[in-house]
Amino acid sequence: MKKLLIISLFILVYQNTTAQNFTRRDSLHGGLRFERNCFDVQRYDLNIKINPDEKSIVGYNEVTFTVIEPTKKIQLDLFDNMKVDSIVWNNETLTYKRDYDAVFVSFPKELAKNTTEKVRFYYSGNPKIAKNAPWDGGFVFKKDSNGKPFIAVAVQGTGASLWYPVKDSQTDEPDKGASIKVAVPNGLMNVSNGRFIKKEAVGNDYTRWDWEVKNPINNYTITVNIADYIHIHDEIENLDLDYYVLRENKDKAISHFDADVKPMMACFQEKFGQYPFWEDGYKLVETPYLGMEHQSAVAYGNKYKKGYLGMDLSGTGEGMNFDFIIIHETGHEWFGNSVTSKDIADMWIHEGFTTYSETVFIECQKGYDAAMKYINGQSKNVQNDKPIIGQFGVNNEGSGDMYYKGALLLNTLRHVVDNDHKWWPILLKYATTFKKKIIDTQTVVDFFNKETGRNLTPIFNQYLKYTTIPKLEIKGYKKQFQYRWVTEEPNFAMPVDIMIGDKKVRLNATNEWQKAGESIKNYNDIKVLTNHFFITTNL
Repeated sequence: MKKLLIISLFILVYQNTTAQNFTRRDSLHGGLRFERNCFDVQRYDLNIKINPDEKSIVGYNEVTFTVIEPTKKIQLDLFDNMKVDSIVWNNETLTYKRDYDAVFVSFPKELAKNTTEKVRFYYSGNPKIAKNAPWDGGFVFKKDSNGKPFIAVAVQGTGASLWYPVKDSQTDEPDKGASIKVAVPNGLMNVSNGRFIKKEAVGNDYTRWDWEVKNPINNYTITVNIADYIHIHDEIENLDLDYYVLRENKDKAISHFDADVKPMMACFQEKFGQYPFWEDGYKLVETPYLGMEHQSAVAYGNKYKKGYLGMDLSGTGEGMNFDFIIIHETGHEWFGNSVTSKDIADMWIHEGFTTYSETVFIECQKGYDAAMKYINGQSKNVQNDKPIIGQFGVNNEGSGDMYYKGALLLNTLRHVVDNDHKWWPILLKYATTFKKKIIDTQTVVDFFNKETGRNLTPIFNQYLKYTTIPKLEIKGYKKQFQYRWVTEEPNFAMPVDIMIGDKKVRLNATNEWQKAGESIKNYNDIKVLTNHFFITTNL
């Protein structure tokens, strides 16, 4: 299979091309105007009915929020194809104005600073249907082998407001969690995030399934999964492991999940800290699309195969030793769901670290050499098409290189540090320091600068803000040699290791030519360790 086709199977389809023309809709979705910043969401209470035959939703989301600045108006969001039925505050129906997907809600009097308020946002309609989930946002309505509905949703990048009213920004998560109550036809089950609370008959042949989330949660990871599910329960060190799979897949699911989930949890908790959402448990939920990192309810659709739908995206063979979707999407529980980027322009904070978690898992299982083989196999998938960091304030993600190039950046940093007794504690401290926090790239850079005692800023800049990777140039100089970096980032400096015969030598290279202290007979004596550093060289 051709390289580009393999990549297209994994990397999300991004909303904007290199030549980007942003619209008011983009700014309303991605921006942080006063009507968004003036309030802080405390809780969502979602109560809806989903009709599989009509492919429709009706219900409400109750939004509890704290007023940060006195205001008479706030912005909530709901895709403009969905109907606003009413918005109620203190038993009073509020007025509102729609501007594309933004809903500007007006109050009859100014809301006082530090007060807690609630609005109940009633809505209905037919949400967008995904053509190719999870790469485009929307609902998937399919049938299982018995002809029963098999329904799920994925909205990363597109926005949670595709299917429910919400403050659709990664800058604000409900601090006190959420409840998700979903009524579905009798004989079906809905599985959402957090803990199952109860099911309740609500009439007209519908049953409501109630779920409760104790932790802050990203808007785009709130989910529904509707099917004739079988529930399988397991645990590891008092952490609940719950699997919801199609009835026909029960037996294969038990053995397949058991092979990866427990060793994965042991590895990730050693390297990244305790599972961040312990109170909400961990779930894998079978879906009619490939997968998504829905917090505490990871969407699974890899068809019980090793690799990525039976393929190894690294091309090394190492990727066939585990189920890619289980490992990658669960890695997001630490990187993306726990440590979250303020703006999707910084989504490498989610995807780079999570892609690196695949390599970490391999190293836990098979050792360093296998891990290096895997991550360097991923380098062939790097496109260097546009910067990894996107445009801020307009709901714009950067290059899909945020996955592989982001992971290779971290592997490079590991070898810059050149001390695993230091590297692993730094990675652990990163995951625990920013646990359940919302950060940006500068926060990441500042952290690694401090913990390593190095100025890594030029390295982060070169990999994240430009399309090229550092090139190490080496040329002869009498019986020795000279070396330098060629980069777009000015004043670039990064140590790099080479082998001269059997001897490992560290070069503290910059953009300026420097003379090496080592003697060589010919260039064939020099081998640059490009498996440790994601770079090119003229050798």
